Amino acid sequence: MSDTKTSPQPADAADEPDVERLSTAPEESDAVPAGIGVVGWLRWCWRQLTSMRVALLLLFLLSLAAIPGSLVPQNSTNSFKVAEWKNAHKGVAQLYENLQLFDVYSSVWFKAIYSLLFLSLAGCILPRTWQFVGVLRARPPAAPRNLTRMPVYAAWRTDADAETVNAAAHRLLAARGFRAAAGSGSVAAEKGYLREVGNLLFHFALFALLIGVAWAGLASGSGTKLVLEGQGYSNTTTQLDDFTGSQFYGVDDLDAFGFKLDGFTAEYQTEGPAAGTAKEFVANVRYWDGTDSSKLKNARIEVNHPLEVGGSKVFLTAHGFAPVVTVRNAENEIVYRGPTPFLPRDSNVTSFGVVKVNDYGTGPNGEKTQMAFQGFFLPTAASDFTHTGPISVFPAPADPKLVINAYVGDLRTDSGLPQNVYELDDKAMTKLQVNGEPAKAILKVGEGWELPDGYGTVTFDGYQQWANFTISHRPGNSVALVGAVAAILGLIGSLFVQRRRIWVRATAGADGRTLVELAGLGRSESPRTAEELAEIAVQLQDDAPAVDDPSEVHAPDDVPAAADSPAAAAPTDPETKE
Repeated sequence: MSDTKTSPQPADAADEPDVERLSTAPEESDAVPAGIGVVGWLRWCWRQLTSMRVALLLLFLLSLAAIPGSLVPQNSTNSFKVAEWKNAHKGVAQLYENLQLFDVYSSVWFKAIYSLLFLSLAGCILPRTWQFVGVLRARPPAAPRNLTRMPVYAAWRTDADAETVNAAAHRLLAARGFRAAAGSGSVAAEKGYLREVGNLLFHFALFALLIGVAWAGLASGSGTKLVLEGQGYSNTTTQLDDFTGSQFYGVDDLDAFGFKLDGFTAEYQTEGPAAGTAKEFVANVRYWDGTDSSKLKNARIEVNHPLEVGGSKVFLTAHGFAPVVTVRNAENEIVYRGPTPFLPRDSNVTSFGVVKVNDYGTGPNGEKTQMAFQGFFLPTAASDFTHTGPISVFPAPADPKLVINAYVGDLRTDSGLPQNVYELDDKAMTKLQVNGEPAKAILKVGEGWELPDGYGTVTFDGYQQWANFTISHRPGNSVALVGAVAAILGLIGSLFVQRRRIWVRATAGADGRTLVELAGLGRSESPRTAEELAEIAVQLQDDAPAVDDPSEVHAPDDVPAAADSPAAAAPTDPETKE
């Protein structure tokens, strides 16, 4: 007759610690021993730092610290957007600068968090791995003295001898993938090591992820370059608009390559509520790898589809327009002709910029002067912007207009102070006026403006498109990606694999029959342990068939019956499950 029971965790666990220890995770304690001294305090702090609780807290803090990097524009990805954000939020721009919110991932506080997490994982992984290796090399723990105290228990009597039953149980458990070991009158088996492997893989993966981030921070660099259609770029610091290096990547480490921007294509939705939304941004380029610029290859650079050349990636990060103007001085001489990039300010590419004419020459009164034109380029100008100011109503150039004011005076470009080429220093400039009002012109392509006071003319000849590229060298990205994927796989293994132990003991009774006992212990309270034990009991019936006996085997009264638990009873008949 069979008897299967389930019970709470064994009460005698203190006497049999190896039975209960199914994890290699270090035991945690918040207690601070009294009178431990300086060395003791250091050990206590190290234990706290390497505890799972602190590691999870640091991981949570790291995820929170990364949020500003997604909400606030970063210098490492798009310095143009950083400049625009600062101009639009001048009240808090300096505070954000002091908090390093424009360089989140290279900030001191972000590095401090992932450095502590790095130490925490290292201090946890090494002893835990060594302990797990010891578990793999050791035999499964021997059967406890009282198997009825285990959470899952089954027993029956058979006429087969004890040695035969134990040998059959050893073969059966080994065939089911358990690591089985025969002991004195019993068989101990263990399974589910992939759970701990998953835990360790998750920890190692996080460790690799942090290494990848640290490597990228120490050996990476990036820069930006605005390129007009028809122009090219060579990867040198003299051609970059800005460059940010690191401890192990500087201006002498730039990869040798270059490219020419043959054209830029932008397509937008023209109808419906999503009108004006971009459908496609494509930069068509010809590039060369190395120092030989004659060996060109064609490529398309799209958003989130960078050009990979050498050890760098070229990302398309922005685009806009550069109005082409011709400026003639008071003597009708051409003193400026060409495109000038204007920077977009909204999703409809309302663009603001400055045309600086350093070599204007002499004014109508013979004085040496310089000139500037400041204003807006509107790809599709609104029909009336009297109350709104110059705005574009669509990002594509359907009705382009140039709205400008004129300034004369000293541009202060020879002062030795750095200047932003997209902004006008008007401290020594005077705005031209007409009838006491600032002179302003609204020009269509091909139209000209005769400047007040005989300062000559300016003509709006057309426009060119430009694209802004970020050239990035980040060698640790692949390591971080592999670490992230491995962390997911390790987490899956640790969540869906159950660590469990099975014991089988066959002992000869005074009546000549053999008492067969099975017990199971799982790390988590899962019905799978009871179900598996019942399956093993059914399969063991072939070698140890149960026999009817008036004296049934019962667990103690504090053990609930099988009907009150998820365990399946081992049958009296090999073909039937109760």
